[in-house]
Amino acid sequence: MALKDQRRQPVMEGSRPITVGFVGNPNCGKTTLFNAFTGARLKVANWPGVTVEKVEGETSYEGHAIRVVDTPGIYSLTSYTIEEIVTRKCIEDEDVDVIINVVDASSLERNLYLTLQLLELKKPVILALNMMDIVEERGMEIDLHRLPEMLGHIPVVPVSARKRSGLDVLMHAVVHHYEEGPQGIVVHYKPWLESLIDQVEGALRQQYGEMDNMRWHAIKMLEYDREVNKDHPIDLFHIVSRSYEKEIINEKYDYIEEVIDECLFNKARQAAMTDRIDSLLTHSVWGIPIFLGIMAVVFFLTFTVGDFLKGYFEVGLEQGSRTLLTVLEAMGTSRWLISLIVDGIVAGVGGILTFLPNIFILFLALAFLEDSGYMARVAYVMNETMSRVGLSGKAFLPMLLGFGCTVPAVMAARALATERDRRRTILITPFMSCSARLPIYVLFAQMFFKDHALLAAYSLYLIGLLTAIGIAYMVHKGAGKEEGDALLIELPEYKTPNRRTVAVYVWEKVKDYLTKAGTTIFVASIVLWFVLNMGPGGLVTDVSGSFAAMIGRFLVPALKPAGLGSWQIAVALISGLSAKEVVVSSFSVLYGISNVNSAAGMAQLAQILAVDGFGALNAYALMIFCLMYSPCVAAIGTIRRETGSLRWTAGMVIFQILIAWGMSTLVYQIGSLLVG
Repeated sequence: MALKDQRRQPVMEGSRPITVGFVGNPNCGKTTLFNAFTGARLKVANWPGVTVEKVEGETSYEGHAIRVVDTPGIYSLTSYTIEEIVTRKCIEDEDVDVIINVVDASSLERNLYLTLQLLELKKPVILALNMMDIVEERGMEIDLHRLPEMLGHIPVVPVSARKRSGLDVLMHAVVHHYEEGPQGIVVHYKPWLESLIDQVEGALRQQYGEMDNMRWHAIKMLEYDREVNKDHPIDLFHIVSRSYEKEIINEKYDYIEEVIDECLFNKARQAAMTDRIDSLLTHSVWGIPIFLGIMAVVFFLTFTVGDFLKGYFEVGLEQGSRTLLTVLEAMGTSRWLISLIVDGIVAGVGGILTFLPNIFILFLALAFLEDSGYMARVAYVMNETMSRVGLSGKAFLPMLLGFGCTVPAVMAARALATERDRRRTILITPFMSCSARLPIYVLFAQMFFKDHALLAAYSLYLIGLLTAIGIAYMVHKGAGKEEGDALLIELPEYKTPNRRTVAVYVWEKVKDYLTKAGTTIFVASIVLWFVLNMGPGGLVTDVSGSFAAMIGRFLVPALKPAGLGSWQIAVALISGLSAKEVVVSSFSVLYGISNVNSAAGMAQLAQILAVDGFGALNAYALMIFCLMYSPCVAAIGTIRRETGSLRWTAGMVIFQILIAWGMSTLVYQIGSLLVG
């Protein structure tokens, strides 16, 4: 019987719902499997006291009501990160009856470390072997009889979250394993270590009485786990005088090797291929140049293929704009309303939509790199560089996400171990060139650098990266001597990117871009049109008497040293705080150009700007300013929420504006001396 048919059965009245916790490594398909069970019946909130998202759902099976909780992706139950602490609290405090440990069957060895820790919690554990289709594609085999035996005779269920197979069997195991209770001891440590565990258990029992997971607490005490020691303080000096975490980890991995040797077959060929590729991509000398080269190829495709497709969008926009203008005039629409619709909304929103092909190509390339397993290597390669500035290689992952969007990049800083690392990473992540800045680079690089447009745009990505690392280094040196954090990161085996995964990733990013064009940029275009056409005396015929001109002129003296001494540019930069793409649409509206991205539109804008002496050096200073100054309001709001400090967020925004002014001024002044 299919799971959806089982849900139709009435729930037994008065029965307490079975609480099921989904636990697994990041990228194991846990959330996809969770969504397959719960459908749209989800409740989203934050865990008490932290910013990590909490997702719950409800379902039923064979008359049993089931509450399902999706925990954050973690690699272990050691309390190093917020995600690990939250998952442990959930399992211990949320009355979780059954743990579904979702593992990536194609990377079984990596996933089993968390499994062995979960088994020590003395709660019923079910192993969901996800991605079995990938295992078959690689020619690997898993002994589904021996594996559960070596894991304490727990249920082991092969599933495929993306194909929705094995769900009914998994839920059947939940209901019946819940009634059977937890498994016995799986990992037996060396005799001397078992003796220490027994002594700590005795000390805990004497002070706190019996606990359901006494052995787990004892093991965590021997590892000097800070959360366990805080919750159950006890004097163990007469038993232990140091942490035995390393020995316990080694014992677990020794047992994992035994499990792999007996249960997994035909793995050597895939591992050998991964090792050969890694010998080059993670090389201590060539790793970083290869990464920079790969990103250069990504931006080359973004410009060449993206610009080719963009041409068709521009033609469609021009034809649509002319048709709309003809229709509005035929309807006898007033001139001011025609101007608002055509010169304000269509020029603003349409100008941004023409960059959609560039955005699509960029995210398509990043999705391929992510799903192939390469992005994790980048963090590994950058670990040594990041450690010199007081951060681990893990901090580079949010920075990489910043090339897409600052909002998820800031949220990704949650995975870092300390508040210090999280705040430092949040401080430098906005210096990564998000996709919203790409339209600015494309427009001005093509206008003023012609054949060297790709090089000009690519240089901005490198400058942003180097600036971020430089600021992190100065903060690190200013803080004095600090203890660094070791990098523990998964290096998954390489695989052919999954078409569906790539398609979903790209569609989500494109949808966000289109949503922003239809909301934020739409509103910003209307507001910008009004401040350009309204003045102290009402509607104005000369834009120089508008509110926008008044605001821009007030800022001109501050921006002039950076070569940006025009009130139109000042207004465009202010509008960019709503969304960076609005800078482009602002130039279109400010200078009355219907399609600023077309060849004719760019030539017209360049000619207008040249009257005020605005040339290639000014354009590069403008791009530097747009790269450096504070991110959009959505990102600022996310930073405020993640840090929990309005004062810190405001200070960061001011700091980035000053950095933007200083860097653009430096570029313009030095460039003027060299050119002059």
